Amino acid sequence: MIGFGLKGFLRRLVPREKGWDDPKIAGRDERIFVENKKSCPACHKGLDEGELERTLYVCPNCNHHFRITPWERIRFTVDGGVFQEIATKLESVNPLNFPDYDNKLAEVREKTGMSEAVITGRCKIENREVIMAVMAYNFMGGSMGSVVGEKITRAILEGARQELPVIIFTASGGARMQEGIFSLMQMAKTSNAIALLEEKGVPLFTVLTDPTSGGVTASFAMLGDVILAEPEAFIGFAGPRVIEGTIRQKLPEGFQRSEFLLQKGFVDLVVERKDIRRMLTFLIDTHRPSSRGF
Repeated sequence: MIGFGLKGFLRRLVPREKGWDDPKIAGRDERIFVENKKSCPACHKGLDEGELERTLYVCPNCNHHFRITPWERIRFTVDGGVFQEIATKLESVNPLNFPDYDNKLAEVREKTGMSEAVITGRCKIENREVIMAVMAYNFMGGSMGSVVGEKITRAILEGARQELPVIIFTASGGARMQEGIFSLMQMAKTSNAIALLEEKGVPLFTVLTDPTSGGVTASFAMLGDVILAEPEAFIGFAGPRVIEGTIRQKLPEGFQRSEFLLQKGFVDLVVERKDIRRMLTFLIDTHRPSSRGF
């Protein structure tokens, strides 16, 4: 489902109390946990759904950032939640006749109410107009197939054409294996579009959320002029078990978490969800051509 055989991305890898990594529990929707247990799955302190929504789906006790849907992300980030979608009619096909892929697409569309694993469009943040793309991990693990790559490319090109800042919220397990080489080609296509942004002096800001991995990390996610990340987000290419099995060494504690990547210079800033809107406003203002002296 999420490319490169990275089954580990089906699990949340933030530190848990004993038992959360049990195969029978791992991967369980965290909100269902809150609904059933009335507690946070990370710290196990009391927590109800109403309180969780008021804190933008961040635990007020341990600051654990729950995964959220694209439309929730948009509601928390843009002015009045007003979002004008672009490229809405694009839908994936089955170029390789991959078994059961058509049925899987129909099933996940029905379940999520989305046509693909990314939403793109125009919006305003504190009255600053931007082009935004928000990926959906609940749509086939946010995997990047041909349509995801095309929608992100079109969003980037629209930003270049109108000279509007482009913001991409990433959440992905990587390339979509059902589309094979067509999926991998999206890495080059999106990266080439970003080169045009750079040529025109239009800024790209990427916000890495949990998880961001595989071909998405290896392409547009790491090409932002400024790269932000939410706390404890899993960010990497291959999963830790794959890496440990390859190099035959134990990885450092917190490896592939946003805080670790901040220390190593791969991420510019780790920003809590409640502060992302304010930070993006600051970045938009400081990256205007007049602010840069040309």
